[in-house]
Amino acid sequence: MSVSDPLVSAARAAREHAVADFSRFRVGAALETAGGAIVTGCNVENATYGLTICAERVAMFKALSEGHRSFRRVAVVADTEAPTPPCGACRQILWEFAGDIEVILANLDRVTARLALAALLPHPFDSRLLGK
Repeated sequence: MSVSDPLVSAARAAREHAVADFSRFRVGAALETAGGAIVTGCNVENATYGLTICAERVAMFKALSEGHRSFRRVAVVADTEAPTPPCGACRQILWEFAGDIEVILANLDRVTARLALAALLPHPFDSRLLGK
């Protein structure tokens, strides 16, 4: 296993807490705040799937509920060879609350990609479009 930074390690550890009884697709995420704190999340499924929440949104909502408002980067870990990027809903939430942060995609052994959120969400909907 390659050495990774603490953010990726935290996402890997968070993945272990995933509740993925239906898909068996466990995902962990970790957000780094501007102050250097790391806030984690894991995916939580239920039988309807429609009420399932992804690891990235769990981490963001947890961070916001704890008072964090500024973020540097996010790491997402899944047990896949190819990079597993955040879904569309997670991209939107990350954009609205964190802006164009670095997104680190990793599997259980290594980092598979590093990119800016704008590369994943090139035409975001945000408050600029609301005339605010």
